[in-house]
Amino acid sequence: MATVTFLGTGDSMGVPRSYCSCSVCEEARTSDVNRRLRSSVLIEFNEEESGVRHVESSADEPIDFKEDKMLLDCGPDFGAQMEARGLRWVEHVLLTHPHNDHVAGLPEYADACRWLGHIGRVYAPADVNAACKARYPWVDKFIEFTDLDPAAGFTFAGWAIRPWRVCHGKNGYAYAYRFERGRRVWVYCSDAINLSEQEKAPMLGADLLVLGTSFYREPYDFATRSVYDMIEGEAVVAEVGAAAAVFTHMSHDVDMRREYPLPGHIRLAQAGLQVEV
Repeated sequence: MATVTFLGTGDSMGVPRSYCSCSVCEEARTSDVNRRLRSSVLIEFNEEESGVRHVESSADEPIDFKEDKMLLDCGPDFGAQMEARGLRWVEHVLLTHPHNDHVAGLPEYADACRWLGHIGRVYAPADVNAACKARYPWVDKFIEFTDLDPAAGFTFAGWAIRPWRVCHGKNGYAYAYRFERGRRVWVYCSDAINLSEQEKAPMLGADLLVLGTSFYREPYDFATRSVYDMIEGEAVVAEVGAAAAVFTHMSHDVDMRREYPLPGHIRLAQAGLQVEV
């Protein structure tokens, strides 16, 4: 079993936007209902499945290093997300693509590795890792980057994990991930739009699909867009036959005080939401 905890559920700018006085941003300044950090999840694997390893820490206070957790994306809100969950360390990090809202926390993560005297481990396809190392050329002193083969993937805590390239609209492409153990399957696809049948194939029959939807109904020209809206996302969920879905990567168009006409097996992510697979 795996527990997926949503640390951040916002789009590339988060909510509130400093320059915006819309009703959603104004509400987010006074409560946590619409406040959204950049999208990221923490995956916790059952200890019996994970081969937990305990390691001594060089920090002032002892930290229990375990191999039963994995962070999915490490954006600019990494520190705040760790603090919110009371976390001091995550050894394993999986990356979807090298856009700032998904990787700009790597310098802070590397500094945590330096401070704790422990190597962090980042996994992504080779092009993602190369872009990260070029942008932050010093972090590989403290982080070990592992290039993933999308055709083969890798195994972690008994789960087969495989990335595949998905259309990210005007922003090029990103990677989605399929997690499979026995008959259990879940998929994380935060940044995608206009997926082909081939790109949707790994989502078929998933127990859980986490899908990025920046708007309820995005009004802008399709050619300028990079992420599904909720109406399109609902159609994707139905097409691939996912048993349940959680929408994330939401902009300030989405107001959590509203009731959106979505079917019961689809819900909107909020920070702290936990889903077991």
